[in-house]
Amino acid sequence: MEASQIKVFSSKVEELLAYCQKLETDNVALKTTQDEWQSERTKLLQKNDLAKNKIESMIGRLKALEQN
Repeated sequence: MEASQIKVFSSKVEELLAYCQKLETDNVALKTTQDEWQSERTKLLQKNDLAKNKIESMIGRLKALEQN
């Protein structure tokens, strides 16, 4: 291999390494964001269940009042 080819090859390898590092950084950021969204989703599902239970309870009480 000629010196110029080695330089080109070395340059390409450096570019690939830099790109891989960027991908790793992006991947970590995306995983963090995903974890945050998952946590928020869980909280929203819990709030939804609580609201659903309260509404069902109110409906039950209204039906009981209606029968009296």
